[in-house]
Formats: sequence, structure tokens, C-alpha cells
Amino acid sequence: CSPSPPSEKQRGRYAALAIAAVVIVVGIPLWWKTTETYRAWLPFSEISELDSLQLQLSVDIEVVFSRGTLTPEQQKKFPLSHVNEKEHQVDAKTGLRYKYETRYRTATIMEEDLLTSPSTEADLSLHMLSESSCGSVVVYVIPETAALLPEDVKVYVGQRRTALLRSPPFKSSWSLKEVLSNLDVKVEQVVSTMSFSHQDIVAALSNRVRMAKVTKESMADSMRAIKSSPGYEITFSLLNPDPRSHSLHWDIEGAVQSCIQPLLNKLAPIANFSVDSQILYYVVLGVNPRFDNSVSAYTLSADSLSHVINPVEARLGSNAASSNPVLNFLLYVPDSHHSPLFIRDHSKREVPSNAFHSPRWGGIMVYNVNEMYGPEAEPPVDININMAKVMGVFLAQLRLMLGVQHTHPPTGFVLQSPGSAGLADWELDRLLWSRSVENIATASTTITSLAQLLDQIGNIVINDNIAQQVSSAVTSLQSAVAELEAGNLAFALQYSREAILASERAFFDPSLLHLLYFPDDQKFAIYIPLFLPMCVPIVLSLLKIVSEAKKRRADKQAKSD
Repeated sequence: CSPSPPSEKQRGRYAALAIAAVVIVVGIPLWWKTTETYRAWLPFSEISELDSLQLQLSVDIEVVFSRGTLTPEQQKKFPLSHVNEKEHQVDAKTGLRYKYETRYRTATIMEEDLLTSPSTEADLSLHMLSESSCGSVVVYVIPETAALLPEDVKVYVGQRRTALLRSPPFKSSWSLKEVLSNLDVKVEQVVSTMSFSHQDIVAALSNRVRMAKVTKESMADSMRAIKSSPGYEITFSLLNPDPRSHSLHWDIEGAVQSCIQPLLNKLAPIANFSVDSQILYYVVLGVNPRFDNSVSAYTLSADSLSHVINPVEARLGSNAASSNPVLNFLLYVPDSHHSPLFIRDHSKREVPSNAFHSPRWGGIMVYNVNEMYGPEAEPPVDININMAKVMGVFLAQLRLMLGVQHTHPPTGFVLQSPGSAGLADWELDRLLWSRSVENIATASTTITSLAQLLDQIGNIVINDNIAQQVSSAVTSLQSAVAELEAGNLAFALQYSREAILASERAFFDPSLLHLLYFPDDQKFAIYIPLFLPMCVPIVLSLLKIVSEAKKRRADKQAKSD
């Protein structure tokens, strides 16, 4: 076999070099680009700022002095406005600042005339005159001897955002600073009742702060209320375990329209609500009531109430097409063999409403009908349920479930009942403050957790939709915090709702599932068996070319020597 001519060897070297060049310049970058994990840009710097949350809640307060509360000299010296700030460091990463901007003025002639009317009428008329915005408080200071309020009443809080405050005894010898400090104490009590308290806000931050920072009372209210959601399903169920004995009739549609719908209309800025009803037959409680000879009735103890819900819940059904939380309200009519049936509390006393509620689930009311007919009645007996009585109980339970917290005013305060509206304007404001802070805390925790996860696991795909949702959540969070600082409560709630929706959509995006990506070591384990057989000849050719080049260089040096 004759040796290959030099030109053929040279072509072989050029071919090997060309193939190696194509693999290195084109093949490897193309392989790396086509197998890399796509990760859209995320605002990690802005997200890290949200990890340290500093909230400022600004409240606009207007104090209106009626005739006879200030001396002429005090009126001249009184400032037009006053700003009071309080700071609380909840934990290392969460701080709160409360800013109270108070404006002072004297009552107009129309307001003076209205302040002579009964307190309930004055409340509505003064609200229409002042047109106070969401989250603000208007305090009318009336003389200490005014007959508008009973003698033992120091403060009257109406259904709107106005309050009547009996003037503290301002002495003419007092300095302006003494008058302001004495008045600020009273106004602060009014504002904490009608707006928010520090413990309410800390309870709303429960997703971020430790439980030790929250009082037991505020924590109980927080645990009882259902978590913030863009929508809620409310279901009213009539349970008839003995349809052969009782033919029950309830006007649930009319009762909802007259008792529940006004409350839901007021809560429209917080969430969307859908209401439905059903009648279930042959549904019994999961607990056998005990007969008490002393009262000739059956009783359910407080310890057994927790075992009532599970058997009943299996029959309720659910709306599988909706992901919104469901609030269940059950009206249970005992069968004739277990009637009357009464609920007893932990102190063995009968519950006046004969009802109980389960936190974040709903409530059950026992409705006895044994007194509505005699023993001579032929079954099934037609029973018309008193819906006003039933809806009064369910309305109180619904308020608790939606986070309308118990208000414990100081001594001398009188709080006007919300009436048919189901919710006073200032109660709505308290709920808006809590929900805004809760939404901000939840959304910020969700976004920071997602950012930490994506930063730690570098091969999770971040598509454009996730990046858009994250950016939208961050922008909405920043806007919500800014609106809270500016005192625009309605806008703060709106942006906080947008933030929590966007953050949850990003966090629960299906593309983040661990089955959709694999680590780098698995990637190399898959591709090495494919590329290694092709790369071996190329590498051997390159090594041969290098060895021949060294040999030629050595031969040249030997000849030159």
C-alpha cells in the first residue's frame, strides 16, 4: 500500500479542523441555547424591598366645634390643623406608622341647627353635609351641658362616619397646649373605635408576624373570619330530617333580599358574593342529643357541637366550578322524636339564639317547631318559618365570618345599630383597613417566597406570563402602600386586591410544577450518550493533527541544527 500523497493528508487535516470549528462555533452554542431554561426577567430588587414592609396608615380627622364649646379667645388661638404620628416596630421586617391629620373648624349655621335635632336624625343630616370620604372621621364637639345626648353618654357614634363628642371641661385659664392634649385623648378614643386599632392591624399582619405579637382577642377575631378572597359563595340550607311529619316552608329569597343583600351591597368593594339555597331531606345530626328531664327537652352540649358538622357537610355538596370559599348557613328543624332541641354552652346554659358557628365554615341554627301544632294535627304539618328571626341570627354570624370585628368602646360610648343596612359606614371602614393591610401582607409574603424559590432553583422555567403577573403584583403592592400612606382607603383596597390576585396566579402557575423541568446532571446524562460517539473521532483527529504539527516542528529544528 503506497503512502498517501501530501495533498490528501492536508485535505484530511483541513476537513477535521473544519468539522471541529463547526462543532465548537455552531454546534455547542446551538445545543446550549436550545437546552437552556427560559427565565424571563423579574424585578428581584423591588421584591427584596417588599420583604421589609413599612406601612403608613393616614387618617383624615375633622373636629367641628359647636357654639359654646370654646371661648372666643380659645377660638382665635386654635390651630387650623394638627398632625400626630405614632410608630410601632412589629418585628425586624415589619413596621407601622399611624398618621392622624386633624383639621379644626367651627360649625356652620346649618350644622348648628342640625345639632339641635335628635341624635339619630342629626347623624344622617350631618353626614350629608360633611360628605366624609371613605376612611375619614368627623367629630362634632358639643357643649358639656347639651341636651342632645343623655347625661351618661359622652360619645355617640352613628351609622355613618360622624360622631358626637360631649366637650371636655375646658378651663378658660388653660393654655392652648393643655386644651389640645385634653381634646386629643377624647378624639383618639373616637378614632380608634370608628377607624382602626393597633391590635386590629397587627392581627391583619398575622401572615408576616409571630402569633405572640397579636392579642388573644384580636387573634380570635382573625381566626374566626374567613381569609381574604376575591369572591365568596354563601349557601343557605334548610335541613328537614323528618319530611313525613313536617312540611316546611321558608321564603328564603325574600329574606335574603331584605336582610342579607343590603350587607352584601355594602361589602361589594371587598369581594364578589353569590348566594344560593337548598332544602335537604332526611339529614340528621351526627350526634345523638341527650334528654334532660329537668327541662323536658333534648340538649346538645358545647363539646359535642364539633362532631355535628362533618356528617352534615357530606350532604351539602359544593360548587366544583368555583374556587371561592364557601360559607354555609344551616337551619335545622329537629324531628318529632328529638324535639324540642336546645344548644348549651360550656357553662351548661342554653344559648339564647339556639345556634352556633364554626370559624371559617359557617353556622347552624336549631329551629324548634313542636309548639306550632298540637298532638291532634295530622302529618305532615305545614310549618311557616319565621325568617326574620332566622336571618337575624345568620346575619350576625355572617358579619363575624366576613371579619366585622367586635368593637369594645370605652365607658360612656353609645354605638348606633346599623339597622337594615347590616353594616355601619365606620364598620365598613374598619374592615377596609384590616383587609387592605391583610392583602398587602399576604401578597408581599407570596411574592417574596416565590422570588426566593426561583432564585434558589435556577432551572425552573419563568415564562412571560409569570413575569407579567409578578411585575403586576409588585406594581399593585407599591400602589397600595402609597395609597394607604396618602389616606385613600378605597384605592388602597382596590390595589391590594389586584396584588393578591396577581401574586396567587403567579405562585400557582402550572408551569412551575417540578415535573416540567429537570436538573443539569440529568441533562448531561441524556445528551452525553448521543454526542460522545460523534465527538470521539473529531477529538482523535485533532490530537493527530496536533501530534503531526509537533513532529514537523521537531524535524525543522533538527534540520536547522
